[in-house]
Amino acid sequence: MSNIDELKSTGLKATLPRLKILEIFQGGKQRHMTAEDVFRVLLEERSDIGLATVYRVLMQFEQAGLLNRSNFESGKAVYEINEGQHHDHLVCLDCGRVEEFYDAEIERRQHAVAELKGFAIADHSLSIYANCTKPDCPNRSVAPVRHHHHS
Repeated sequence: MSNIDELKSTGLKATLPRLKILEIFQGGKQRHMTAEDVFRVLLEERSDIGLATVYRVLMQFEQAGLLNRSNFESGKAVYEINEGQHHDHLVCLDCGRVEEFYDAEIERRQHAVAELKGFAIADHSLSIYANCTKPDCPNRSVAPVRHHHHS
């Protein structure tokens, strides 16, 4: 299905900004992107699409089910293409990289816990915040994110 068809199937008109932004996610140099990330790519491509438009389109895409939105603790909304299969996120506190994982046992336990307490899970999102222990992590060249704790 072409991007134009994909947009039409969601009821969204295939405007240039929408096509460009969808293309950026499908070009997939980076899987998880904030509105600012998308905007930066557009700037590099000499596009004149404004940040406000980017925010609006991302919101429309999320409502249409084209993108999934996650809010990690940075407070920034991060978007990714919705491929339909559920996954959880491991967020590196050292460089901010997001890794996806799927663990059937975790999924099973979550449903069991919910059931025990009288709930049926409709949706859930699990983000695990972790420090990297890989001795030769390629992403660690980035200065670590400092968390300032004010007492």
